[in-house]
Amino acid sequence: MKIALIGHGKMGHIIEEIARSRGHEIVKIIDEHNLHELASEEFRSADVAIEFTRPDSAVDNILKCFAAGVPVVCGTTGWTDSLPELQDMCGKGDGTLLWSSNFSVGMNIFMALNRYLTKIMAKFPEYAPSLDETHHIHKLDHPSGTAITLAEDLLTLYPSMKGWEETEESRVIEDDLLPVTSHREGEVPGIHSITWNSEADEITITHFAHSRAGFALGAVLAAEWLPGHQGFFTMKNVLDF
Repeated sequence: MKIALIGHGKMGHIIEEIARSRGHEIVKIIDEHNLHELASEEFRSADVAIEFTRPDSAVDNILKCFAAGVPVVCGTTGWTDSLPELQDMCGKGDGTLLWSSNFSVGMNIFMALNRYLTKIMAKFPEYAPSLDETHHIHKLDHPSGTAITLAEDLLTLYPSMKGWEETEESRVIEDDLLPVTSHREGEVPGIHSITWNSEADEITITHFAHSRAGFALGAVLAAEWLPGHQGFFTMKNVLDF
C-alpha cells in the first residue's frame, strides 16, 4: 500500500518505521517545509495519508487531502470544533476521514471498558466519577483529546452528570459536572485514570501508555483498513467493538 505521511515529528518517524516494517511504501513525507507538495502527483498517488501535526494546521491538511482525493487518517487533537463541518463534507462524498483521539488498541479497549463500567455505576449514585490525565510537556492541548472522548462517553451513559469541567486551583466543581484534571510532566506518553469514589470505597481504572508505538501501530492499522471506504469513520469501525 502507498502511504503519505503528513507530519514527521516523533510520531511520524515511528509511524514510518512501522508502516515500512509491514511492507508499505512511503510515497511522500510532508512537513512544515514542503506543505505545497500536498498538491503534488506523488501525494495524489497515495492510497491513504496519515496526519499527525498540530491543532492549528490539521483542518487545512485534511481539506487538502480531500482536494487531492486521498483518504486521510488523522490523529491530531485539539481542533474538533471543526469536526462537524468535515463530517458533513464526508457525508456528501467530498472526502474520506478516519479520526480518533487515540489510535492505541489498548486505549480503545479501555474506552470500551469505561463505557461498560459507566453503565453499571449509573445504578449506584453514591459513587462520584472523576477523570485524570497526564502527558508529556510538549502536548499543546488540555485536557487531552482522549480524556475528552472518555468524558463524553461517560456523560452519555451517566445522566446525573450534565457536563465536564477542567479543574483549576481554588475552583469548586459543581456536583453535576465531571471533574477532569490534566498534568504535563516530562516525556510521559499518556496516562488516563477514571475513579468512582464513595464514602465506603473507590474504584479506579487506568491505562498507561509505555511508548508512542501503540498509537503508531493503531494509526497504521487504520490506514490499512480505510482504502475502499467512503465517509467518516473512527477506530470503533476499524476494531468493530
